[in-house]
Amino acid sequence: MDALTPPHSLASPPRGSVCPLPDKQSFEALAIPELIARYRVGVENFDRRVFQLTGEQLDTAFRPEVGVGRWPVRVLLGHLADAELPFVHRCRKAVAEANPMFCNWDEEAFIDSGLYNAQPIGAAIAVIHTVRLWAAGWFESLAPDDWNRRGLHSVRGEQTVRGMMWYYTWHLENHASYLNRKVERMLGPRAEIESKSTGRCGPGCACH
Repeated sequence: MDALTPPHSLASPPRGSVCPLPDKQSFEALAIPELIARYRVGVENFDRRVFQLTGEQLDTAFRPEVGVGRWPVRVLLGHLADAELPFVHRCRKAVAEANPMFCNWDEEAFIDSGLYNAQPIGAAIAVIHTVRLWAAGWFESLAPDDWNRRGLHSVRGEQTVRGMMWYYTWHLENHASYLNRKVERMLGPRAEIESKSTGRCGPGCACH
């Protein structure tokens, strides 16, 4: 079976959302300390059962109508690891340099070139976790004016450190929502999700 053709059991609409997709505006409104705290624990948003997936499951893509995002889990995690690196570098350039240029990168080209083929997901998650711990400590050291430092993105135009920070904090949690939907699709609901006592998705979700 082609990796881009999901099994029949995966092709039906989802039973329900594992976690609501995060709202961009709510991230933009966060105070700096809250934003850093949210950024720091990024990987805690992932359903830990992702490590239970088989190689075939990690490489399973989904049709759009399934509602869990099209990318395979392995590709999604590789993309998130790649996204962390330019984000942190851009923020550091903006603080250190006067109006630096930020180069765009083609995420689809990274996927199409096979960069993520057979790459262990543990390595990708470790990159995200380690970079975020390191960068969060640096973000905590910034002066108030540093958050308004800016650079020029080749596609998106002017970007401030604060603007990049809230966007990439949202970016990971948005992808994590889709990741968790994929895991639930393949492994079933988590015990925390099945419990209705709190009305929340559980400790791995960013809803609470």
